[in-house]
Amino acid sequence: MMTSYEIIKKPIITENSMDQMAERKYTFEVAKEANKIEIKKAIEEVFGVKVEKVTTMRVLGKVKRMGANSGKRPDWKKAIVKLTENSKTIEFFDGLM
Repeated sequence: MMTSYEIIKKPIITENSMDQMAERKYTFEVAKEANKIEIKKAIEEVFGVKVEKVTTMRVLGKVKRMGANSGKRPDWKKAIVKLTENSKTIEFFDGLM
């Protein structure tokens, strides 16, 4: 069993994810093995908020090359978490807006 801090790897801060914060949606990189139920419990435990919905997607790593050598970046998993209307916001993201 993974801990909450092993499930949530890091927040994803892009222009699109910042626009979604107005809709109370937050984006995180999560462990590939984690499912939606584990992600929901981890977010609620770490940030003290109420989660309404979790959307997950697998992101395939890009194929990169340098000269004749080519390699591939690792695959990863992304989760978009929607908070309930009466839940507080995630304080980590408040300073970024």
